[in-house]
Amino acid sequence: MRCLIFVTNDEISKPYQRLPRRFFPVAQRNKPLAALGAAFPHTIPILTGYLFLGMSYGVLMKVSGFSFWYPLLISLTVYAGSMQFVTTSLLLGAFNPIQAFVMTLMVNARHLFYGIALLDKYQGTGRKKPYLIFGLSDETFSVTCSARIPPEVDKSWFLLWVTALDQLYWVVGATLGGLFGSLISFNTEGLDFVMTAMFVVIFLEQWLKEENHACSLLGLGLAALSLVLFGPDRFMLPAMAAILAILLLLRKALEKEGAAP
Repeated sequence: MRCLIFVTNDEISKPYQRLPRRFFPVAQRNKPLAALGAAFPHTIPILTGYLFLGMSYGVLMKVSGFSFWYPLLISLTVYAGSMQFVTTSLLLGAFNPIQAFVMTLMVNARHLFYGIALLDKYQGTGRKKPYLIFGLSDETFSVTCSARIPPEVDKSWFLLWVTALDQLYWVVGATLGGLFGSLISFNTEGLDFVMTAMFVVIFLEQWLKEENHACSLLGLGLAALSLVLFGPDRFMLPAMAAILAILLLLRKALEKEGAAP
């Protein structure tokens, strides 16, 4: 006599739910640590640049009469890079929220294009997405776009660690500058070029990884043209808008070319 036994998925999983954590795969338990190990090497150039630039911001706040906790809290809650330098003068001047809003929009408007470019990257990140959006910076954007995430590493944790580490470097640098700004006597002229050099290195790495350099050449050409037409202080937004528009127009052609053997 044959007997059929029907067992639900919940009943099958109940014994395993009572098992200690050591019975589960190590990779599943250590996703955050594995992602941290994969993300940290990509942020080392940013560590160098952000420590110096963050310290220069902290020193500026210190010599402007602010205690060290001002750059610390602003770096934790605002985290806007170049806009934080502008914030120093805004805090010293008369209260003008409209001016602050317009200034912030002008300085950080490029993040609108960053967000559009990262729509696919940030899919499936769940609860991490709000912080990824908040912590997005120029350097984080570059690493996020150029890094090749290993298949065994969780993408959302990798992106979270890149963003969190970058902000940590900036916060530490700003706090150190605020604490010891009055003790620093060496010439810091030219330190801001660290970030320019880092972007050049990231671009070269991306160039070496590409099989087709059409997008890179397009970006270089449009950036150079915008620089000539609008000058060094105003070329960024027109260049990014032109790059985005042309890439959208040529998207299908570029995808077909990339898919071709």
